[in-house]
This record gives sequence, C-alpha cells and structure tokens, in this order.
Amino acid sequence: MSEHNLNETEKALVYTARSVVVASLLFMVCSAILISTFIWREETEPKRQEETHTVISSATKSSAQENWAAPEENTIPAGKEGEAIRYGKELIVNTARYFGPNGSVATISNGMNCQNCHLQGGTKTFGNNYSVFFASYPKKSNRSGTVVPASSRIAECFERSLAGKAPDPSGKEVQAMLAYLKWLGSGLKKGNPVFGTGCGKLKYLDRPADPAKGKILYASKCVSCHGKNGDGLRAADQKSYTYPPLWGKHSYNDAAGMYRLANFSGFVKNNMPYGATYEDPQLSDEEAWDLAAFVNSQPRPHKDQQKDYPDLSKKPIDAPFGPYGDQFIAQQHKYGPFKPIADYYKSKKKK
Repeated sequence: MSEHNLNETEKALVYTARSVVVASLLFMVCSAILISTFIWREETEPKRQEETHTVISSATKSSAQENWAAPEENTIPAGKEGEAIRYGKELIVNTARYFGPNGSVATISNGMNCQNCHLQGGTKTFGNNYSVFFASYPKKSNRSGTVVPASSRIAECFERSLAGKAPDPSGKEVQAMLAYLKWLGSGLKKGNPVFGTGCGKLKYLDRPADPAKGKILYASKCVSCHGKNGDGLRAADQKSYTYPPLWGKHSYNDAAGMYRLANFSGFVKNNMPYGATYEDPQLSDEEAWDLAAFVNSQPRPHKDQQKDYPDLSKKPIDAPFGPYGDQFIAQQHKYGPFKPIADYYKSKKKK
C-alpha cells in the first residue's frame, strides 16, 4: 500500500474514532439529563402524593372488614313494603320538598336534604353512608346517655343537621325513612365492621386547624358551588339546594355532627371539591382540616347542648362546647391540636 493511501486510511480511522467519542459523550450527557430529571421528579412529587393520599393508607380495608355496596333498586320488594322503601329514599334525597320552608308535609327544617351530608342517598363510600345504620340500633347514645331506637335517631337529625324540629318518630315519613335504611343495610349484622362507613378519620395535625388558611382555600376550591357567602346554590324549584349552604341560618347548626372538625375534615377530604373520592382526593390532609376550620368558624344557628354527654368521659374531644372532663379550653376542643387531648384521655384509661 502506498504512503498516500496509508495517510488517507489513518485520517478516516481518526475521524471515525472522533465521531464515536463525540456520539458517546452526547449520549452520556443526554442520559445524565434524563436521569437527573427523573430523580428530581421522584424527590419532589412523593411528599405531595403521600400527603394527598393519606386517607387511602389510613382507610385501608382490614381482613375483618366487609365490603358493602347498596343493593340494586330492582331488589326492592313489591307491595306496601316496597312503596315505603321508595318513599323513604325520596325523603332522604329531597327532604326539603317535604319538610323544608315550603314543605308539603310540614315546615320544620332549614331547606337542606339528608343527602347533602349522606351523599348519593347515603350510599357513597366514606360519604357518611347508611350501611350499618339499621343494624346499629337500638343502642346507648353517649350524647343522651340513654338507649335510643333508630326512629328517634332519625328524628334527632332534624333538630341538628337540619336545624329544625323533630318529626314524629312513629309517623309515616320517619317510618318510611327507616324502611329505606333497613333495606340499604340488608344482610349486615350489629357489630360487624364494614369498610367505608362514616366520613373517614384524618391524622391529627400537630397544630390547630387554621381558619385563615382555610379561607384562602375556600376562595379557590369551594366558591363556585357554595358561593362567596357560603349560602349555597338554590335548586330550580327554589325548595331545596343543588349545593347546600355551608353557614348561615339555612345551614346545619352547631350541634350537628358536621360541626365537629374530626368529622367534617374527613368528609371534606374524601368528597370535596365535587368529584373527589377517597381513592382520588383533591386536597391534602392539612387543606381539609383548614377548610373545615374556616367553614365551621362562620356564623350558624345555635342549639343549647348543656345536657349533651352526661358522662363527660364519653364526650368527643372535638366537641366545641363545654363542659369538659379535662383542663383544655373550648378553643382547643374546636380547632385542636387534638393529640394532647386524646393522649390525656388515653392516660386516664390506663390508670
């Protein structure tokens, strides 16, 4: 091979080697960028995801819990029993038409519907459903200190959540509601744990829930449905609400279960804004606590609760009104932090 041909071959080899090196370096740089981007996302996202999905992990179904789903409507029996069940459902879904300010049966409630707090007719998982209601009664009520039948518990809701007067527990309407609730809980036995009841309990914050932070969240997350002044959105018939009032004279009073922050924060986390579920929440735990604190800091009807919880050791730690069986002030019982109160009662039980 001539000297000229060797020089050309050497140049080609050098050029090829340089190209390989450059390509390798480019590959390494691009890989490093992709890896660092992935690591950055992995490091920054989990904290938010972990916080957002706290309820899923804390509400994980245990092996002892039963799954529950509302029975299909085609299983409603014929005859008078079926008529009562259907009427009971109608009363739960459209309570205000029958008992609201323009009610056809009586004018004894604030215009809200039972399903404003017991979502989807009382069938939604962690939407305050009615799955175990019928099986749980009669039972001793810590609030009254007496054994309460299911019909009286239904009537009591009218005085608190509906901020009105109790209907006759033996009357047609309450008995129809009872028939519907019995049908919903068909097959469930008293004391059997069922997944998805109540609203879902959130881990206590290590600080008080903050109404000021909740006010900011309310403006961005809640105003479109519940209004700037919390007065909800009236239905087309003007007899009830498409979206219920969250405070004011037509909302639940301060003796209702939703006025307790541990209840309301779980409800908010698992169901709000509209479309959220316990599997796909749209708020973090802290946001849910703060939103609940803001809503429950607003004015609403008052009900005297001096006779509630005659045994103060059975009084919920988030009950916002005294008397209490401890040294913590009412402000802490309403907004927290709740863990010191819970720890106090745990220590008393051990003694």
